[in-house]
Amino acid sequence: QVQLVESGGALVQPGGSLRLSCLASGFPFSSYWMTWYRQAPGNEREMVAGISAGSRTRNYADSVKGRFTISRDGTKSTVYLQMNSLNSEDTAVYFCNVFFDGRNYWGQGTKVTVSS
Repeated sequence: QVQLVESGGALVQPGGSLRLSCLASGFPFSSYWMTWYRQAPGNEREMVAGISAGSRTRNYADSVKGRFTISRDGTKSTVYLQMNSLNSEDTAVYFCNVFFDGRNYWGQGTKVTVSS
């Protein structure tokens, strides 16, 4: 059974940093592309960053390029999202995603609020 468990969300001031984690299980983690998405209130879910199985390829939404970094640790079956220079537009629930065995799997999300 595939499980994705996000953590690390918090209330942070503008300009601050956070690191999100997503612990994965139930599939061969090291063989699959992993993606972070986010959904702000009233908005559709959007892709934030993705990372290939071997970490060679990383994609980012234009809105986070240069501020966010996605990484993964196969020994811990965990994918990370380091977020720097946060601003109010980064406020959202952040979700971890994997497309495995023909379907999308999502975690429950972790909430990030950027506010002074």
